[in-house]
Amino acid sequence: MAAQSEALSARDLVARRLQGGGSDWRSWVLEGALLLSLLVAIGILFVLVSDVLMKAFPVLVERPLDFLTSTVSARAERAGIIQAIIGSVTITLIVAALAIPIGVGAAIYLEEYARDSRLSRFIRTNIRNLAGVPAIVYGLLGLAVFSTALGLGSVLLAGGLTLAVLVLPIVVITTSEALIAVPTSIREAAFGVGATRWETIRSHVLPYAAPGIFTGTILSLGRAFGETAPLLMVGAIAGTFSFVGAPWEQLGEGYTTLPTIVYHWAGYPQAEFRALGAAAIVVLLGVILLVNATAIVLRNRYDRKW
Repeated sequence: MAAQSEALSARDLVARRLQGGGSDWRSWVLEGALLLSLLVAIGILFVLVSDVLMKAFPVLVERPLDFLTSTVSARAERAGIIQAIIGSVTITLIVAALAIPIGVGAAIYLEEYARDSRLSRFIRTNIRNLAGVPAIVYGLLGLAVFSTALGLGSVLLAGGLTLAVLVLPIVVITTSEALIAVPTSIREAAFGVGATRWETIRSHVLPYAAPGIFTGTILSLGRAFGETAPLLMVGAIAGTFSFVGAPWEQLGEGYTTLPTIVYHWAGYPQAEFRALGAAAIVVLLGVILLVNATAIVLRNRYDRKW
């Protein structure tokens, strides 16, 4: 009976702790510090977003559609962001066409085919290091390799290749983590019924890893859409997107993007152009939020419970 009473007491104590009872003053201090950190972060974000919305409000109210569909102009009342939107979308498509298949394929090889050797560990370590390299370094790489060594110059293709290299390590890492999260028992069950390694990966591993892969790749594309520094190095700020010629011909033309046009307008002394820059920031934030929402929807849609 005494042992049973002690067991009940222990069970009651655990339940009480889980419900938040019986906390000492240290827990209250830690909880207060964490709550304060959250409130400070939300407050800073609220101030920044409010400031941008207040500056962008006249533009978004007076000429919302005209602002979205007009081309870049030296006159503030006629300037728009349609070229920047098309340039950002085109670069994002280039990044998706290059970084996603290469990154997902590299991750599948490293996690499913490569042996655990010094070379594979060395490659994994360097990929993680590359994911932490500042974006401006990739801009210098794009300037030296794509714009100068390959002779592409300050064109749309050079910007897309630069951002593809930037997000490639992130795609590899997120895909690898999604593959590692798949239980080993899934693979063992497939091998047990005679499936080959590729059949196991295609029919069992990839479907279960799909939520993580979708989330990682879409967020990587969102980062590419919002990058500025690498594109400044390969000449995005100096060009505009041309509507003349076939799509493949436009890859060799000058270009601009939403982040770079924001940077461009922010440097103007006129208040009208700064208001245009704030409105472009609102559009950029809307696109990034849409990308994040898409990642959440796909993750929840294909998520599987073990």
